[in-house]
Amino acid sequence: MNFLYFIILGAIAGWIAGKIMKGGGFGLVMNIILGIIGGAVGGWVFGLLGIGSGDGLIGSLITSVVGAVIVLFVAGLFKK
Repeated sequence: MNFLYFIILGAIAGWIAGKIMKGGGFGLVMNIILGIIGGAVGGWVFGLLGIGSGDGLIGSLITSVVGAVIVLFVAGLFKK
């Protein structure tokens, strides 16, 4: 069940990140995939910086959105 939770949370984060990165998106499906990857990236980055994301849905969502924005930004660099 945890796996499904992370997939859904990553999908929502990817969608939100796509809205934040105006013009930097890749379409709904690709933003969702990048959001799922971004969830892992966000957790890794927050861990490196020593920032606690907090427990619960909101902390996980914020971490995933930050990671997804980072992934979309980097992917946008390669898109051009």
